[in-house]
Amino acid sequence: MPSAVALVPSPESFNGVPLLSQLPPLPQLEGIDYRRSPLDSFKVAIAQHASTALGVDIEKALEAVGIGKVGDFTVAVPRFRLPGKPNDLAEKAAKDFEPNAYLAKVEAKGAFLHYFLNTSTVTKLTLQTIHAMTHGNGAPVDEETKQPLPSYGSNRSGDGKRMVIDFSSPNIAKPFHAGHLRSTIIGASIANLYQANGWEVVRLNYLGDWGKQFGLLAVGWKLFGDEKKLEEDAVQHLFDVYVQINKLGEEKEDNKGEKIHEEARQYFKGMEDGDQECLSYWEKFRTLSIKKYKETYKRLNINFDVYSGESQVSKEYLKDALDQLRGADFVSKEENGATLIDLSPYKLEKTMIERKDGTPLYITRDIAGAKQRWDTYGGFDKMIYVVASQQDLHNAQLFKVLELMGYPWAQKGENRLLHVNFGMVLGMSTRKGTAVFLDTILDETKEKMHEVMKTNETKYAQVQDPERTADIVGMTAVKIQDMSGKRINNYNFDWSRMLSFEGDTGPYLQYNHVRLCSVERKAKEADGVELPIQDLDMESINTDLITEPKARELVLLLASWPDVVKAATRDHQPSTVVTFCFKLTHVVSSCWEFLLVKGQEKDVALARLWLFRCSKDVLGSALRLLTIEPLERM
Repeated sequence: MPSAVALVPSPESFNGVPLLSQLPPLPQLEGIDYRRSPLDSFKVAIAQHASTALGVDIEKALEAVGIGKVGDFTVAVPRFRLPGKPNDLAEKAAKDFEPNAYLAKVEAKGAFLHYFLNTSTVTKLTLQTIHAMTHGNGAPVDEETKQPLPSYGSNRSGDGKRMVIDFSSPNIAKPFHAGHLRSTIIGASIANLYQANGWEVVRLNYLGDWGKQFGLLAVGWKLFGDEKKLEEDAVQHLFDVYVQINKLGEEKEDNKGEKIHEEARQYFKGMEDGDQECLSYWEKFRTLSIKKYKETYKRLNINFDVYSGESQVSKEYLKDALDQLRGADFVSKEENGATLIDLSPYKLEKTMIERKDGTPLYITRDIAGAKQRWDTYGGFDKMIYVVASQQDLHNAQLFKVLELMGYPWAQKGENRLLHVNFGMVLGMSTRKGTAVFLDTILDETKEKMHEVMKTNETKYAQVQDPERTADIVGMTAVKIQDMSGKRINNYNFDWSRMLSFEGDTGPYLQYNHVRLCSVERKAKEADGVELPIQDLDMESINTDLITEPKARELVLLLASWPDVVKAATRDHQPSTVVTFCFKLTHVVSSCWEFLLVKGQEKDVALARLWLFRCSKDVLGSALRLLTIEPLERM
């Protein structure tokens, strides 16, 4: 299965961009990367003109460069607060402009300067950059398929930084439900985004694998357990056992339910005390559940570096945390013997950290676990918890307690701890209306996609592995529906819309990637003319033959991809990437009738084909960031 995201090559590791050495030199400014981001050259050229014409610092001028509605970019003169009338200053700056290799013209409208990029330069520079970072020597290659992985859009801004991200975190013996699905999809995409920005990323799955529920599960196992079913699907079978024992635990007759719960408490106490018989059952349940989870994650094209959990927080760290907290002035004992932290001065209510019997709570393990992670990974520059918005209070309490405990890395000004929250999935059930398990949802989407694929017998016959292809399209449908909107928003799980090949859906994106792949195949077959574009010297392709306005719109969108990656990372919004994917496919779709390849004069065909090849590479790169494997046939 292809890697989720390409590693970011260093500037020296891939072929350079030939045009850069031929263009007039530009100053090196902070945050600017001419070799990876084509638009950076044009932004600095604009800043250079504004700086000279208006007499402002070039760094401030660069900050003022924004996307334009009239031109390609716009600078608002009033933001500089210069002496004189902004309209007059803008008019003078426009008159002083002379066209160059980067900028074609500048127009003054009121207090705004509107800049138009040199079409020839932006087209050639964008396509060369995409090609160099995808097909050049040293560009990343997928270890399994040996095919190039697009790394265009990536950068090195996170070099030397480490991020620990805690996401997915299902509870053993409970359904892998919609909330865990959202955490898994969003968390994996955010991890990929940070990696694309050059960060070292530690992907951590903090399982719900400890607590009294395991006592209940052990009691239930003795009554309802089946070794064969456990081996076949540990997650499903343990859930069935857990449901059955909970029903017995609700029975009032002869105190039967209370006796079951008391037996469960005693069993869990045995786990806490290190009783090997008690721990052997727990270890078996945990090991087989993780095995099953790994199968599901592999199917989702998602991986973890560490499978941790509540059970993995060491007793030493728990003891140290409780010892430190008991002596703190913000901690008190209640009359019933429980230990509380009073965070009401910070409008975060009170929270219990130790029961009257001395056992810790969930937040206590989180407190100890945070310090354990800091020590285990040699520090981190950021630790992200991807958890539903229902846990806003819990995470705010956790971060405040760590801050009050005096840990330097937990202080508010450090901004190392972050809770990335998300809304709920509404109406998520199988098409038959039964209880939701992720595998069931994925199986149903796969089945539906397989049915749709079979309706076109010719194309279906060309697909090498229809079952796997249907599975990938189905997962794409689920993921794109989840990430299409802002993560904090609730969304309705809609079978009919999700499975459609029309409109803004996952299958629509896969269809467009497949169509971009087919353009080159068809062009090579046309009139016996071979177009081995990946083997050509990119300087030999005449991009000045790409003159259509729609083609220019497509080029500018491709050129913006590195900025989209940065914006999505900054805001922790995978939806930003999804929105870009739809914009890209919409523009590509509008180009088909204007940019014919098949049957055209060879130089024109090559130029257009290169534009479509680069569009395919960028769309593929975007899909991989979203943990989606782009398909070549379907």
